Amino acid sequence: MDYKKLLLTKINSQKAVIGIIGLGYVGLPLALVFAEKGFDVIGFDTDKKKIPILEKGETYIKHIPSSRIQTQVSNGKLKATFDFSLLTSCDCIIICVPTPLNEHREPDMSFIENSAKVVAQYLQPGQLITLESSTYPGTTEEILLPLFEEALSHITKGGDTEGGSCVGSSFFLAFSPEREDPNNPDYSTSTIPKVVGGMTKNCLELACALYDKVIKPARSNDSGGGTVPVSSPRTAEATKLLENIYRSVNIALVNELKMVFDRMNIDVWEVIEAAKTKPFGYHPFYPGPGLGGHCIPIDPFYLTWKAREYDISTKFIELAGEINTLQPYYVVQKAIEVLNNFQLSILNSKILIIGASYKKNIDDMRESPTLKLIEILREKGALVDYFDPYVPKLPKTRKYNFEMESIPESSLVSCLPSYNLVLISTDHDLIDYSLIADHSSLILDTRNVFERKRIKPDKVFKA
Repeated sequence: MDYKKLLLTKINSQKAVIGIIGLGYVGLPLALVFAEKGFDVIGFDTDKKKIPILEKGETYIKHIPSSRIQTQVSNGKLKATFDFSLLTSCDCIIICVPTPLNEHREPDMSFIENSAKVVAQYLQPGQLITLESSTYPGTTEEILLPLFEEALSHITKGGDTEGGSCVGSSFFLAFSPEREDPNNPDYSTSTIPKVVGGMTKNCLELACALYDKVIKPARSNDSGGGTVPVSSPRTAEATKLLENIYRSVNIALVNELKMVFDRMNIDVWEVIEAAKTKPFGYHPFYPGPGLGGHCIPIDPFYLTWKAREYDISTKFIELAGEINTLQPYYVVQKAIEVLNNFQLSILNSKILIIGASYKKNIDDMRESPTLKLIEILREKGALVDYFDPYVPKLPKTRKYNFEMESIPESSLVSCLPSYNLVLISTDHDLIDYSLIADHSSLILDTRNVFERKRIKPDKVFKA
């Protein structure tokens, strides 16, 4: 049977059933995009709390409106389940699961491995499987491929086997890194070009055909789709790492310059604003209290780990990671200095952190530096609260379980004067910074938000 021709026909006619494993910040937007383009989508997740929320057409990610989910659930295009046996009814399976680091800063591949084993258990001839999770080069070929080939080893290998392997003939395998940027006003899932690497030419053709149905071309006059085909899954895997290492290294550079310029009594934010007037050869990056999100703090270490297999030490990347990891400690040290300047000790000082999520205008807490700030401040003896309209309660993470709730917005004004220090960690747009300026005794601003908004509190310091 010509599985490639059959699947390509299904994809082009939008009759292919799409299975999405992992309904988080990557999987759920992707599932919605496919459903909105007319595909039948089945979303899978081991978190059973998510399933009834989606079945009711509601959301658990603030920047994704319930109306989008409700529409696709109502018209039958989007279903959610924790019954992975339904993978047998899917034509295309896309894996969007986390790839965290363990306590030794080495890749924790358990989510990918467990997902791959489940897919292998239910794998059907003719299915296309795409991995989107950020990972080290070689993951698709070294982990997924052997599992799937073994699962289909009972199939007679004949016809176009592309080198004697059933991949590319009996099933199809590709890697396409997610490039999701939650709540980015300029780019969404369907407007970000999709890098795709297939195990074979057939795999690449099918994966590109699939994503071309939902990803818009990079240019309005481009007659093709929005995919960027590359020579192999390894190349696609490396592409994602390059993108995030580029950001990590440049953020580390500006964070280091922040600390140097601070000693020189130079405002790094003013320096950046002046430097970015150069129309070529410079791209601005901005300092902060630390790196957050699932990609930039983690992905570089996937490459440093894999590079050791080839006897290569990635000193530059590791140094950037060390600098970025240092930032919460630097912020706390600045907080101690500010308090000392006003004859206050960090011990028993009341500190209010503004912003808990890792970036502005979202509720995403993955690797948020605010969590590290809370930990360090508490270790120093401070009494810590936080305020974040996007995060009413701090979720349990792999590292932290603070069981803290946000200060209610209704009581913020009355609470502010009771704090010895207000620390701006995340600069959400909907927060009233004039109110904070008017009612706070001391402010430590890690985001330069007051300068940007031209608000001048009496006692504001930068970190």
